[in-house]
Amino acid sequence: MVFYESPYRLVKMLDELSVHFGPDRHACVSRELSKIFEENIRGTLSFLSEYYTNKPPKGEIVIVVAGKKV
Repeated sequence: MVFYESPYRLVKMLDELSVHFGPDRHACVSRELSKIFEENIRGTLSFLSEYYTNKPPKGEIVIVVAGKKV
């Protein structure tokens, strides 16, 4: 699943995804794609929420959430 999100709502969105899909679901938060300051942080939804709570992001944000493991 791919989501485009505002940096101001990122942590809330990660928390909501964690509630619905579980805190251990893997995801990637990509910031400023195709620009000089591009950044990709991968981990679980709970890790990403904690990471961006401590380091508020700037710029355009894309969240990619992994599918459920069978």
